[in-house]
Amino acid sequence: MAEAILNKLGAGKFRAHSAGSQPKGQVHPETIRLLQGLGYDTSGFRSKSWNEFARPGAPSLDFTFTVCDNAAGETCPVWPGQPMTAHWGIPDPAEAKGNPAEIALAFKDAYRMLHQRIGVFAALPLRSLDQLSLQAKLKEIGRLGSTARAIEPT
Repeated sequence: MAEAILNKLGAGKFRAHSAGSQPKGQVHPETIRLLQGLGYDTSGFRSKSWNEFARPGAPSLDFTFTVCDNAAGETCPVWPGQPMTAHWGIPDPAEAKGNPAEIALAFKDAYRMLHQRIGVFAALPLRSLDQLSLQAKLKEIGRLGSTARAIEPT
């Protein structure tokens, strides 16, 4: 979801890639349903390991964000180029239990949280922020939704 959202909101400014520590081999069908229903082209999506982005010749990364709550405690690979990192934890919707409507709601909630955070990130004036200020903003974005306070994209 994050890949789709950032590629749409940050078109021309960012090129996003999603990957996980334990890829399942296919994108979750509910993710595909939700994104297609919102008008996203999902034809190029695939399940990827984050190790794909730590290998020689991998795309250069400027930022890496962990988004699933259960990824917060995992040791990430050493990313080439030493990108800025932040944890923007959300409940993993793939872990949702219940009837189809409850599971769909978990995916919608994850999408809403990601869209909010990525929207704030994409609006940041990256060129005018020093590294320390930018890192602080990235951490603040990860707290959006857990507090009533929003940050300004100065």
